[in-house]
Amino acid sequence: MAKPTEKAPEIDKAIKDCFGVDRKGAIESDICALCGKPAGNFTDSLSRREYEISGMCQKCQDEIF
Repeated sequence: MAKPTEKAPEIDKAIKDCFGVDRKGAIESDICALCGKPAGNFTDSLSRREYEISGMCQKCQDEIF
């Protein structure tokens, strides 16, 4: 299970208020904070680390970045 990075509570609240997503909860449940699908596998350790920061699965990372 991934461990979400710590952010200021105001940041997590802003994400939830704007997007309706509990970033920390999604990461702890191993689902994507954007598409809501299982996080699955990542292409490398940097992508896995990005998931712990943003909560985006590999597919969503590829589309965004």
